[in-house]
Amino acid sequence: MISKWNYLPLTTEEQKLETELASKYANCPPVSELLVQRGISSVDEAERFFHPSLKDMHDPFLMPDMDKAVNRLNKALGSKEKILVFGDYDVDGTTSVALVYKYLQNFYSNIEYYIPTRYDEGYGISLRAIDEAHASGVKLIIILDCGIKAIEEIKYAATLGIDFIICDHHVPDDELPPAAAILNPKLEGSTYPCPHLSGCGVGFKFMQAFAKSNGITGNELDNMLDLVAVSIAADIVPMVGENRIMAFWGLKRLNTNPNVGLRAIIKICQLGNREITISDVIFKIGPRINASGRMQSGREAVELLVSRDFSDAYQRAKNIDQYNKDRKELDKRITEEANAILERHNERLNDKKSIVIYNKDWHKGIIGIVASRLTELYYKPAVVLTLSNGLATGSSRSVQGFDVYSAIDASRDLLENFGGHTYAVGLSLKEENIPEFTRRFEEYVAENILPSQLTPQLDIDAFLTFSEITPEFLSLLRRFNPFGPGNQKPVFCSRGVMDFGTSKLVGKHLEHIKLELVDNTSGKVFNGIAFNMGEFFEHIHARKPFDICYTIEENKHQSSAGHIQLQVKEIRVSS
Repeated sequence: MISKWNYLPLTTEEQKLETELASKYANCPPVSELLVQRGISSVDEAERFFHPSLKDMHDPFLMPDMDKAVNRLNKALGSKEKILVFGDYDVDGTTSVALVYKYLQNFYSNIEYYIPTRYDEGYGISLRAIDEAHASGVKLIIILDCGIKAIEEIKYAATLGIDFIICDHHVPDDELPPAAAILNPKLEGSTYPCPHLSGCGVGFKFMQAFAKSNGITGNELDNMLDLVAVSIAADIVPMVGENRIMAFWGLKRLNTNPNVGLRAIIKICQLGNREITISDVIFKIGPRINASGRMQSGREAVELLVSRDFSDAYQRAKNIDQYNKDRKELDKRITEEANAILERHNERLNDKKSIVIYNKDWHKGIIGIVASRLTELYYKPAVVLTLSNGLATGSSRSVQGFDVYSAIDASRDLLENFGGHTYAVGLSLKEENIPEFTRRFEEYVAENILPSQLTPQLDIDAFLTFSEITPEFLSLLRRFNPFGPGNQKPVFCSRGVMDFGTSKLVGKHLEHIKLELVDNTSGKVFNGIAFNMGEFFEHIHARKPFDICYTIEENKHQSSAGHIQLQVKEIRVSS
């Protein structure tokens, strides 16, 4: 699918800021433009951006209810109450539980953790889990990455003498659960400076406040930032402000002395001999942790992440790696089945702005991935449903700029439960409500989505000539890491480039192009790869000019311009 190429020139005011920044980065004009696009307005801010510091993290007590949460936790420790750390079965939930459980274990032993099973219990806290906690003598449950809508469950727990501290980051309803404390930077009226923390990030801030209130010093908590970095990457929260600081230092930890469980996964992924990036977490580390909850039990992921013995952790990592292989096979099969259904109804689909698809036999742990695949393929908001415990249960994903949470919220009277973010929502409803939900969801999307949101967009950060890709430029570009929403890897455009004469088709079906390119500003030859763009080879091989949009990928063992690769996102014949 060919994207619309967008480039938004700097405003007059932004050009003034760029001029100020150019005084510091005079030899690399594109760097100044990239900084202004990220909201940097001074040289001091640029230096803080290039050198993230833990000292710039926010006071955790700025978060509403933090004092209540810390006081309730301190009371539990002082009274020797039994504490249960409870979390969701995905990456964010399991890293949250691992972090809070491991940190509190340094000071307190009467503590356990619990991860619900996706298939028997479903998302969030259940009456069954509360009954089990009560039977084992639990008096305080710290619930992470879920709980913000568990009103009836937490009311029930109160009748049994169990308090809750909620650490969540999902969108809350108007009515909140009657918990001892609710830590959620998205609460109405919250002025916490970083509103888009991951669930693990909220747990980290809670532990930070606990340490501060008790005068605990040392690096024990900061050493757990590798878990937070994994949650930030996997949950795709904005890579700005405090999130970026935690991800930066968490990646440093991943690359130097990671958590024993993460070290085992790194070995399984064969990432040990090179620098680990956010992309590695998203595509290699995160999916393996997630596969545990998708295919078996998220508890296995926590057991891995809290392990203190490498041989034990490595065996657990091998098991989880097998779950991931099984997940990939299921993902491929179900996606193919979903595509076949949609292709059979292609004419009807073309008239619609959304996709809702249901198959009672699909694997519940895979449907979120399938929803993502369909959204990428058809570029429409998608809901994928299957049958689980008598309810149609599903996941939705959205296209850039469209709030799918609001679209699903508009049909809340048809739903048994739902929750999530702007771009990803989980939901459940009675099977008989699927037709009406499908109709209403399409109606809402059709009325509210913009035509531009139904077309893939490729946003260009800057135009580059090859002469501007210097070692100094590459050195500064490295400092824009870590990348993510709000600080995406820069996409560059170079116009009128040509084949050096040595580009060639590669791949099993000769569907990719290995490029060797030049332009008229430099004598340098740049290597590139264009996946699934073999259709352009005849034009390229004829030494005709063309335009490319690309990201710059570096060989980790070299730093010169001769050892980079242009990851080509799209090609256009030059006009």
